[in-house]
Amino acid sequence: MNINQIISIALLIGGIVLLVFGISAVDSFSSDVSRFFTGTPTDRSVWLIILGTVLCVAGLAGTFFTSRRHT
Repeated sequence: MNINQIISIALLIGGIVLLVFGISAVDSFSSDVSRFFTGTPTDRSVWLIILGTVLCVAGLAGTFFTSRRHT
């Protein structure tokens, strides 16, 4: 394993963690209150999900392209 694969796997794991926290934040009481008044969940939960998705995609892309280049 080279350093690029390690970084890509770390990005993927970090993205999964952020997605879990974001999904958990969507189901929180503060998000329910925000959804009641504004129709949308809190900004924090939305940003956690967006950043988690971006990190997962970056980690998957890095893992895929790194492994293809070195085979």
